[in-house]
Amino acid sequence: MNTSESWPDFEEAGLRVRRMQTKLHWWATREAGRVFKDLHNLVCDPAFLVHAWERVHGNKGGRTAGVDGVVPREIPKESTVLLSRLRTQLRDGMFRPDLVREKLIPKPGNPVKKRRLGIPTTADRIVQAALKLVLEPIFEADFQPSSYGFRPRRSAHDAVGEIVHMGAQGYRWVLEADIEACFDRIDHTALLERLRRRVGDKRVVALVRSFLKAGVLTEEGLDRDTHTGTPQGGILSPLLANIALSVLDDHYRHKWDSLIEGASVSAAKSRRLELRRKGGATYKIVRYADDFVVLVYGEQHHAEAARAEVAQVLAPMGLTSRLSQSCGGLSPGELDFHDFLGCRWSG
Repeated sequence: MNTSESWPDFEEAGLRVRRMQTKLHWWATREAGRVFKDLHNLVCDPAFLVHAWERVHGNKGGRTAGVDGVVPREIPKESTVLLSRLRTQLRDGMFRPDLVREKLIPKPGNPVKKRRLGIPTTADRIVQAALKLVLEPIFEADFQPSSYGFRPRRSAHDAVGEIVHMGAQGYRWVLEADIEACFDRIDHTALLERLRRRVGDKRVVALVRSFLKAGVLTEEGLDRDTHTGTPQGGILSPLLANIALSVLDDHYRHKWDSLIEGASVSAAKSRRLELRRKGGATYKIVRYADDFVVLVYGEQHHAEAARAEVAQVLAPMGLTSRLSQSCGGLSPGELDFHDFLGCRWSG
């Protein structure tokens, strides 16, 4: 990749990006309240753009065009013409995302129902990928262990395994739910507020906002403004969804921490036992993207009461949850609740 801008090759770019990501994650972990001020330069950095382009070109969506009609796989992988133009536009503050091309596809397991995919242009995918490379290691330091979807080195099997483990620990009641039209309804203002907790670079926040507001070209050829949501299908969208939905994970983590704050392991256990003896309950959440379960160590009425609590937590993000009609019971090795992540148990 020899140009006057001295673009690194793919191997060197990958090494440089991973080295910086390690630093970003370390800084974010070490300083929980740190707000990162100078991230835009990383988004524009040749190594980040090259590594982003490598991912876009190799992605399974690389055979699909956005509204520009350009298929990433049809562009020579070693070409830097597009990257040079993007870098100049980003540095000069002239970059503007295009409309996202809407494609309706059947929902898995229910071909009658459709879900919307948003297909960005090749240029937009590269910039989104560069943003993700910069932002993900920072927010990974904040995400709770209870979150499994769209995260590095985590899987649906891990989420299911955690549910089985918690059932064996005495969490016998489960409230199962998913977020209704999650990617379409996330409130932009609330999402950007959560983004700003870690990102103090106004240029990066503005860049993310521009993608949220880019608009959609429907299958009927109509332009539609995007006042809420983040298009499902965009490279950045899963990370943004996790930033929004982490409000639920943080809520249940805070409930747990408030109970055991300042206590030793044995004292924390005593507090939990005392709470349950007095008719209280303890809660755990396991979330995979917009599907989640709230596990309850208590009685059925505690699980039923969690419905209103979940709704209250999600409302500021512009979201509502579709809850199972009943709360299922758990026993060690025997689970009885609705399908979760394609798995079903019956007691």
